Amino acid sequence: MITKTADLAAACKRLSRFEFVTVDTEFMRETTYWPKLCVIQMASPDEAVIVDALAPDLDLAPFFRLMGNEKVVKVFHAARQDIEIVHHLGDLIPHPVFDTQVAAMVCGFGDSVSYDQLVQKLTGARIDKSSRFTDWARRPLTERQQDYALADVTHLRDVYHALADRLAAKGRTEWVREEMEVLTSPDTYRMEPEAAWKRLKMRVRKPIELAALKELAAWREQEAQARDVPRNRVIKDDAIYEIAQQQPTTPAALGQLRTIPKGFERSRAAEAILAAVDQALAVPKEDLPRLPRTRSSTNGSGAAVDLLKVLLKMTSENHGVAAKVIATVDDLEAIAADDEAEVAAMHGWRRELFGDAALKLKHGDMALAVRQNQVITVKNARRKAQGQT
Repeated sequence: MITKTADLAAACKRLSRFEFVTVDTEFMRETTYWPKLCVIQMASPDEAVIVDALAPDLDLAPFFRLMGNEKVVKVFHAARQDIEIVHHLGDLIPHPVFDTQVAAMVCGFGDSVSYDQLVQKLTGARIDKSSRFTDWARRPLTERQQDYALADVTHLRDVYHALADRLAAKGRTEWVREEMEVLTSPDTYRMEPEAAWKRLKMRVRKPIELAALKELAAWREQEAQARDVPRNRVIKDDAIYEIAQQQPTTPAALGQLRTIPKGFERSRAAEAILAAVDQALAVPKEDLPRLPRTRSSTNGSGAAVDLLKVLLKMTSENHGVAAKVIATVDDLEAIAADDEAEVAAMHGWRRELFGDAALKLKHGDMALAVRQNQVITVKNARRKAQGQT
C-alpha cells in the first residue's frame, strides 16, 4: 500500500520500464459531481501495487506522468470513468490506451461483457465481487478490499495478452486502435454546460420548451460543477421538464408547480431558474431551436430500420463482433434516412463489415433470406426482381 510520494515515484519508475501497465481505480460519486478518487491499482508483468489516493500529502504527479508516458500502453477494462478521473485531476488523458471491454466486443464476447465474466472465460479464474460496492473512502482498507483491488489489475494482465493475441490472429488490432482514438479524445470528456440538455429525455414538444430546457440544463450543470454535488441535488430532472413546459415567470408561478418543493420559490436557485426561463422567452421565434427528430418520425423508414437490424444481427453473428460496437439503433435510423449519414457505421472497418451491405439492402441490390434456419444474403435481388416483371 503506497501512501508516500517518494514510494509512488519509485513504483511508477519501475512500472514505466515495461511495454504495458494495467490500471484500475476505485472511487465514490454518490454525493459529488466529480468522482472522488480513493484507490489506484497498477500492475506490470513483475509486480502489482495499490496507491492510497486519500493519503495525506500524497502527490499523484508521478502517477499522472506515467499515464502520459507514450512508451507505455495503459490497459483498462471499461476505461471511460477511469480516464475521466485522470483527465479531471491530472489535466491529461492517458495515451496510448487499450480497453479490454472494447477489445472483447470486437473479439465476439458480446455487448459490454463484465470484467469478472471475461476473466473467467479467458483464464478460468473467479473473482470475489463482494468488495465491489464497499466504502472505498473509509480507512484502513480491509484485507478483502485490498485483495479485490489487486485482483482487478493482476488478472487484467492475462486478459490483455489473450485479447491482444486474438485481435492479431483475426487481423483486428487496428479496429481496436481506432476505438481507442475516440476513447482518448478530449472531446469525449468535455462537460460543457451548453450540451447538458442532451443528457435529458425529450419530454418537450415545442421549440420554446426546448429553448427553456437548454437554459435550465446549462444552469444546473454549472451549479452542480461549482458546488460539486450531483445534478439532482440541485434540481431534479422532472422539475426541469415541468418548468420548461410551463415557463413560469414569477416566484408565485414557480411555487405552484407540482415538482417544486414548498418554499423553493424564495431561494437563490429559484431566482436563477426564473432568469433562465426569461432568457429562453427572449429568443426570437425564428431563432428558436428545432426539435430533434424522434424515432417515430423517420419518414416511414421503420420497416427499413427493422431490416437493417436483422442485417446487423447476422453480421454480428457471422463475424463474431458485438452488434453494439458495429452500429447503434441511431446509426441504423440515420442510414435508413440518408445514404450519406455521418455515423460511425459508415466509416472504416465498420463500413467494410456492415455499412456497404446496409446500403445494398436499402436499395434492393441485396436481399435477406432464410436457409436452414439461418439468415443469409442474396445478391442482386433487385435485378432478379426486375427480370421477373
